[in-house]
Amino acid sequence: MFSRNRGLRRAAAVASMSLVAGCGVLSGSSAGDSGPIVVGTTSAPSTLDPAGSWDGSWELFRNIYQTLLAYPDGATTPRPDAAQHCAFTDSGSRTYRCELRSGLKFADGDALDAHAVKYSIDRIRTIDAPSGPAGLLGSLDRVQVLGDREVVFHLNKADATFPFVLATPAMSIVDPDDYPARSLRKDESVHGSGPYTLKSYEDGKKAELVRNDNYRGFADRQNDAVTIRYFQDSATMVKALRSGDIDVTYRGLAASDIVALQAHSDSDLQLVDGAGTDISYLVFNPKDPWARLPAVRKAVAQLVDRSAIVHTVYKDTVDPLYSMVPAGLTGHTTGFFDDFGDPSTSKARKMLADAGITQRVPLTFWYTTDRYGSETARMFQLLKQQLDDSGLFTITLKSRPWKTYVVGYQKGEYPVFGRGWFPDFPDADNFIAPFVGDQNALGTPYPSPVITGKLLPDSRRQSDRGKVVKDFEDAQQILVNDTRLIPLWQGRQYVAASDDISGGEQALDPSTIMMMWELHRKTSW
Repeated sequence: MFSRNRGLRRAAAVASMSLVAGCGVLSGSSAGDSGPIVVGTTSAPSTLDPAGSWDGSWELFRNIYQTLLAYPDGATTPRPDAAQHCAFTDSGSRTYRCELRSGLKFADGDALDAHAVKYSIDRIRTIDAPSGPAGLLGSLDRVQVLGDREVVFHLNKADATFPFVLATPAMSIVDPDDYPARSLRKDESVHGSGPYTLKSYEDGKKAELVRNDNYRGFADRQNDAVTIRYFQDSATMVKALRSGDIDVTYRGLAASDIVALQAHSDSDLQLVDGAGTDISYLVFNPKDPWARLPAVRKAVAQLVDRSAIVHTVYKDTVDPLYSMVPAGLTGHTTGFFDDFGDPSTSKARKMLADAGITQRVPLTFWYTTDRYGSETARMFQLLKQQLDDSGLFTITLKSRPWKTYVVGYQKGEYPVFGRGWFPDFPDADNFIAPFVGDQNALGTPYPSPVITGKLLPDSRRQSDRGKVVKDFEDAQQILVNDTRLIPLWQGRQYVAASDDISGGEQALDPSTIMMMWELHRKTSW
């Protein structure tokens, strides 16, 4: 999940997952007999306060906090969690009512009522943290409390995606007694109502989770405790998995490590391979004298060889992407392939010539060195080779670490730059809306009045998301026509585990956040 104006946040639709490797000696112990299940990841939280995070911290939040809605049992649309029932109460998708489960409590025994829900949502907007999720609540006008168990969300415009927003871990419910209304909590304690409580936490190193006996929700916990260990790189994490220091990995596996795990089918490890909806794409800066020209952008789109990127750089662990809306989501198209077809130097040359451009076009491509994996640099080197070899472009590559990289693209310093996107929620809206408009997630104004003024508002009036396909198809075609953004690839999700661990297939929700409670040790084959 990358924030709409800052950084990482993941929300993706998990499709059919299959076990592609794994066999070996089984453990006969029951869940809990061998201590906590230890899970490794490269996605460490940036904060423990939900009001301050629109990034990978959501991974932890899903397991220790509770939201009104979530995604139980493989559901791809939000279902009640802390809520007993939620629904729009008007025909215009502007009034959304939730009734809470009875008897809800935080882990420390304090009551969780409608006032706590309102407090949690209101403080997100009040604090409006630079790296926080307030931007997700743009359609919210006010929150109303009716009694102890009823919350009504009044929206300032029709927004059928609002239930998806409530299902994000950003909307985690916190205890008003323990979280200040106007500032972020600074310590490393957590007062939530999720399936687990946070027993201990070492920033960037480890989080120890134990069963929350006060939890009331849909999660059917298959274990009593989970320890999450945070790693700096894939190689170290996989080494820990092979040595038995951890039981599971679920985020940050490099392509080379995935391929190595796939190749060793006789090992005592298993690899679950499932579809994801994280995407990688290029952004063109309209203020740059060359990148602002449609013919230049279209020529780049005509030359990019996605299949080569997927095979050569990512070892076929990702899939080519021909739309900003990934496959698996309602409304997905293949517009870039339909319009541009296979890579062609002759077609690209004609595009430039028709626009009066006969010289080699100089462009600088920027990428970040520490955000999207070690393959990023190799991908940009291959992009440079593809464009340079056409004889139509001269590409210069530059890079920065993420913290300074973000500042650079928000200031409009980069002619062309690479980004990744992990959705806030699994709906095509979240792959279009964040990138258009005068103020968007990319810091590069992209006025598109048809998309922002008609197609998105029309689609948000329709609560049946299957009925908005035409709106999304039209929006994607506009993105293809403008070629301000060029999609490159769509990710897959991999969970590697020792062969005595079950539940990996069920553990990823539609935003590919791991529901730790699904993991357990095998008692029989």
